Amino acid sequence: MSTMIQTPPENIAPRKKKANAEQFNRRADGTKRSWFSTLTARIVMVILSILFLMPLYWMIVSALKSNEELAKFPPTLFPHQVEFGNFVKAVTAMPFLTFFANSAIITISVVVLSVVSNFIIAYGFACIDWPGRDKIFYVVIATLFLPFPVTLIPMFDMWARLGLVNTLFPLILPSMFGSAFFVFLLRQFLKQIPQPMLDAARVDGASEWTVLWRIAFPTAMPALTTVAIFSAVGAWNDFMGPLIYLQDQKVQTLSIGLQTFRSVNAQDVTFNQLMAASFLVILPLLLLFFIFQRYFIRGITIGGFK
Repeated sequence: MSTMIQTPPENIAPRKKKANAEQFNRRADGTKRSWFSTLTARIVMVILSILFLMPLYWMIVSALKSNEELAKFPPTLFPHQVEFGNFVKAVTAMPFLTFFANSAIITISVVVLSVVSNFIIAYGFACIDWPGRDKIFYVVIATLFLPFPVTLIPMFDMWARLGLVNTLFPLILPSMFGSAFFVFLLRQFLKQIPQPMLDAARVDGASEWTVLWRIAFPTAMPALTTVAIFSAVGAWNDFMGPLIYLQDQKVQTLSIGLQTFRSVNAQDVTFNQLMAASFLVILPLLLLFFIFQRYFIRGITIGGFK
């Protein structure tokens, strides 16, 4: 009787890492890359990464310097004396917590509404067959070419007639009606779900809403995470919308508050405090990306079914 030899669990992980490394070193046609091309590609990526990280590094270093050290020439690469007090001064120099709360309310609301509305719309275009579906989808995609200034005045007039100017609603409610780019992204992902799987659920008695939330929604999680990240970045960094609709300081966001802080101190700009405030503004987005980067990359590459 032959005995089955089992591989110890501790040997599985190194083999998997080796297999992944070998797969990474292969081209799209399956041929193996030479060590020189692999080394060159990594050197180029490291150089590009350094170039992209330099502004972020310089912002952090400037935020930790004193006013005297900022005035030195040539500038120093590292702060000789770390000034963490610049962050406290930046927060207390303006109603930072109020601006942060308003930005957080807008961002969270936009993310939730964007994920739900765009997913439902994309499901209708991808998983339900109805007359004129593709033609209407082309019309939706055509709205991508509609410039923002064209809709600026009509939208402002509509919100003004509704009495919602100087409130957060004009920045939140439009996300209820979907975005052409997000609908396109989710539709391309949902199209890869095997149609027989959806039909089998319908035959078994599942309603369309059950199929949507129990089957399609969990499957599309990588693409939905990508939509959530894009929505969060757009809502958090939005400057034009708050500038147009928000006049009262109590409802303004961080993007407006940062510009106000700069304009108030225009005669004597404290760049260390300005850089400290700027870093605090982008910090939530950096944390968001690092936490969900795996799902973000999967959603971008539209990894799906075979």
